[in-house]
Amino acid sequence: MLVVRAVCPPAAGPLEDYAAGFDKLFSRLAQRRGFREYLTGLLAPRDRNKTLTGLAGSEPVEGAQHAAVQRLQYFLSQSTWDADEVNRRRLELLVNDPATAPHARGVIAIDDSGDRKDGTATAHVGRQWLGRYGKTDNGIVTVTTVWADERVYYPLHAEPYTPASRLPGKKADPEFRTKLQIAADLVSQALSAGVTCRAVVADSFYGDHDALRGELSQSGLGFVMSLKPSRGTWQYGADAYTPKDAARAVPWGGPDDPGGWSPVVRRFRDGHTETWWAVDAQLGWWGPDGHTRLVIATTDPSVLPDNATWYLATNLARPDGPHDTPDALHEPANLTEVVRLYGIRHWIEQSYKQVKDELGWADFQVRSATAIRRHQTLVHCAFSFCWNTWFGPPSTNDNSASSPEPSNDDSGERGPRNRPAG
Repeated sequence: MLVVRAVCPPAAGPLEDYAAGFDKLFSRLAQRRGFREYLTGLLAPRDRNKTLTGLAGSEPVEGAQHAAVQRLQYFLSQSTWDADEVNRRRLELLVNDPATAPHARGVIAIDDSGDRKDGTATAHVGRQWLGRYGKTDNGIVTVTTVWADERVYYPLHAEPYTPASRLPGKKADPEFRTKLQIAADLVSQALSAGVTCRAVVADSFYGDHDALRGELSQSGLGFVMSLKPSRGTWQYGADAYTPKDAARAVPWGGPDDPGGWSPVVRRFRDGHTETWWAVDAQLGWWGPDGHTRLVIATTDPSVLPDNATWYLATNLARPDGPHDTPDALHEPANLTEVVRLYGIRHWIEQSYKQVKDELGWADFQVRSATAIRRHQTLVHCAFSFCWNTWFGPPSTNDNSASSPEPSNDDSGERGPRNRPAG
């Protein structure tokens, strides 16, 4: 017997084209409608926090019991749909679209981002370091991966970190996972989703850990990862020899007498260029001919300014070096290439600004781990829709209403069915 699915009221314009690509993942009409309504709310211009009342266009606080708000609450917290399946479909669309498909010159960037949250009732929330604010505070931290090249960037996967303080066995609890372990797993998920890259890039929080770099190498991945300038090697205290010491050991007599430094031209998306200086330095057994290279890039080798100097560990071989062999896993990378790859990492910071400042990443007011994961997935869908629309052909949909309502709902899901007036 042929089962005809109830027709879902369409979303406005090109959003309907995008949302229809996810319909098979939602078994009920209410879920398909909720998906469209949630994305519509996330994509609407921000004039207040994108809480559920904000997404539904209802009044703050007083409108919490409104039918449309309750419908979105049910969709996010109790409805039966799989956020991982939705994310897989989102990535499938990105990977198979020539305009956004990952390629072998891009990067997978690892990072984490924290947001303040009050109390302890919300999953994953605890007192921990929140990099966005530069201090320890009560909040939630999510480890994320982003694919990027010089033209396109988009989130891949995200997983909230659960502080040991929330677990019965603390760090000995079998459920506890470090951010490094989460990051390695997210990179593995990216590869399984068909994402390819030239290298994995990350800041010094991740780059300073030998275990993560080793795991990436064992997985056959290249990496370019930042180090703290004060990271000592094999010695401590006064005997420590740091990346900054290695940089100071390289001769520099100025631009006309650069010594061991080579000019590297960085090209930016707006068309302007900057000349930096880079060198393969020696740090213990890290060096130009080692399995791991220490590449230092700076705007001024005489000063090594903190905000414009990178200390980078990479397993991409030096061209014509002993590890540049025909059977090498990776193409060699000269200094310009290493600097280019790490420079792309900063798109993950740009993506954070957009998902947080425009799409309401941290505005959720739900408490369960499932609902938080769903909210983050929907934000990523909204982000990806923007690229889909930017590169896609004009939409054939001319729907003007953001989320028209059916006269009745045979979806089988609970929840009120009326939107707030106005």
